[in-house]
Amino acid sequence: MMNAETVKKASAVYFTLLKEKVIDESSEHFQTYFEPEVRQTVLLLADESGTYIIEAPKRIHLVVQPTGSTFATNFTHMKDKHKQVETKKHFHLMSVIIMAFLATIDRNQAAKIRTKREGISYYALERQVNDLILNWESILKSEPTYGEEKRIDMKDVVTTWKFMEVDTDDYGLKKGNRRTRIGLIASSMRLLETEGLIVILDRDDIPKAIPKQELFERIEYLYHDYDRYELFKKLMTTEEEEHAENTSN
Repeated sequence: MMNAETVKKASAVYFTLLKEKVIDESSEHFQTYFEPEVRQTVLLLADESGTYIIEAPKRIHLVVQPTGSTFATNFTHMKDKHKQVETKKHFHLMSVIIMAFLATIDRNQAAKIRTKREGISYYALERQVNDLILNWESILKSEPTYGEEKRIDMKDVVTTWKFMEVDTDDYGLKKGNRRTRIGLIASSMRLLETEGLIVILDRDDIPKAIPKQELFERIEYLYHDYDRYELFKKLMTTEEEEHAENTSN
């Protein structure tokens, strides 16, 4: 039988996780969590509410299960929370931008070390997404049903991106103009920042996203178990990149 003290401790840990999303070893709750009865109760609470605990070496993460959760994250409630996600097309395009970012940092150890140190500038990400969209466009010319086979709204994504304004002199960024490519990239990166997964720096007016350790842990302990993530990751790399990867390994 769970005693009241255990329930009290477990609730404190769980609700801190709900609020902070991540607890690290410097938190009093980190030690408490690993008391066997407390841990069992927290896992039970998580399970009941459709959330999921990731135990990384120095941190505990709380993530929301893709279906049947009481709590929605920024991603599931993206539309309500972030008014910039005006249409379904933009929503899909933002998902592609975020996936392209994840695929870039999740290639190999060298990529992880480099991006953790230097980050990825929005301009580099824009070029990468653009190469990707051009690649998808050429695939769709020869295989029109390719997107449907992969269950991705490729046609809309390609069209939306191609007709978006390309930013001139940072105007889109300063105004947060979401109709421009860099503006949409900025909105996408803000979502990851809200989740506490990246740091955004804009030294010299060149904004860049620097992945935090939390993001690597999320990828390693969660996404790698999803076939869909691995499929998406493959779709995110163009053949030239794969070739470059192979020669540099």
